[in-house]
This record gives sequence, structure tokens and C-alpha cells, in this order.
Amino acid sequence: MTSGPLNVLVLAGTRAGASDPMASAAGVSHKAILPVAGRPMIARVVDALAANPRIGRIVISIETPDILAGLLDHPVEFLPPAPGPSASVMAALHTLGTPLLVTTADHALLRPEWIDAFLDSAGGTCDMAAAIAMAADITRDVPATRRTMIRLADGAFSGCNLFLFRTPAAIGVVRAWQRLEQERKHPLRMARLLGIGTLVRYLTGRLTRAALCARIGMLGHASVRLVALPDGRAAVDVDKPADLALVETILARAAA
Repeated sequence: MTSGPLNVLVLAGTRAGASDPMASAAGVSHKAILPVAGRPMIARVVDALAANPRIGRIVISIETPDILAGLLDHPVEFLPPAPGPSASVMAALHTLGTPLLVTTADHALLRPEWIDAFLDSAGGTCDMAAAIAMAADITRDVPATRRTMIRLADGAFSGCNLFLFRTPAAIGVVRAWQRLEQERKHPLRMARLLGIGTLVRYLTGRLTRAALCARIGMLGHASVRLVALPDGRAAVDVDKPADLALVETILARAAA
């Protein structure tokens, strides 16, 4: 899919003025260093990335890199976060260029083979791709989890916190993302940005994945793909105590 090592950005910052309840409960400054089965969560993400030979530079977006001193087993670089995830991705694209893989520090179950499956399926036919897991696969592989589902005409799915910005045109998708993020407290404005026709089809159960990608691509002047990963566990991140308990259970079973 790429001719050389692929740079990756790990989003690990916190929103300005907001404390993460998971971090607060654990007595740590950032959710990224939350202990998961005895190991900082972000260290597990970096381990998985470093174990994939297709990955090049690992860059972490975080306000205070010093908190990671001595916690990681692999070399990383740092970028200061911008206000909000989309702005941080935009800053990384301007600094690192494309192609760029993006994931998050709370993707504690990330596995090297999921990265391969995503990159192989994304191929060379789109400007930007996002990994998803279909509801049936999530139910099969992690029946105890409760994920936020997007329900479309051709199946329900949840995001997997894994994105590929393959070409410079993908910057347009990030600009559209920023516009939507700016309007997140104004549903009507968000609806106008997405398009009334798209919203009506979604509400009436007629919107497909292809149509959703086409609309996002139109907003961003780029081609967009949703890539379904075969393992439902890829949709699990650590957002709440139940997620942490589930992830630790899965890791304990794998270790046994």
C-alpha cells in the first residue's frame, strides 16, 4: 500500500480545561497512562505499532511528554496537541505529510495484524480510510461490550479508532471534520453541513455506507472508504470503567 515505512500519530492529549474521569479515578494526569493489566495503556498501543514492520516513525500528540519518561519500550517522537483531535491531526499532516496512520492512546487492544488488515483493505483506491467493526462481529467476539453504533441500511457498525490519511487530498476531509467539530453543540448546523438529504435517508434507514462515504468525500473533496476489520475486538477502547474491566479480562485470557 505504501512504498516505505508508514508514519503514525497517536492522539494522547486531553481537552483544555477538561479532566478525564478515568484518569481522575486512577489518580493520573492523562488517560493515556492509565494502568491496564499493570502496563500504561499507551505503552500497549506503542508496542503494537512497533511490532508491525510497516510502521516507521511513531509520533505522540500530548501536552506533557515528560509524563511518558521511562514508560515506553520503543523510540517515539512528540508533537504538541492542537485544540481538539481534528486540529491535532491537521497539524500532524502539515508536519509529517501523507500517508499518515492515526490511532488513539486508549486503543489498548490494538494488534499488529489489525493494522495489516486495515492497510491491505484500504489499498490504493482512496484518499482517506477509517476502520470499523460490524455489529455482528462485535457481538461474536466481545458480546459483553456496549459500543456506540451507527446503524445504516447495510448494517450497523462501530468505529475502531484507526484512520489512514493516504494522500494530500485527505486534508480536505480533516477540514470537513473540523467544521463538524466546531458545530458539535449545534445539531441543526451539523445537519446542514451533512446535507438534509443525507440526514433524511439516515433517519429513515435508507443511508448506506457507500452513500455516507460519498457525502463525506463530497464535503472534503476526496475519496473516502470505511474498512471493516474482521475482529470485533478492534472496536473496543477504554472510555469507561466497564471497558477497562473488559480489556483486562481479554488480556488475561490471551496471556493464559
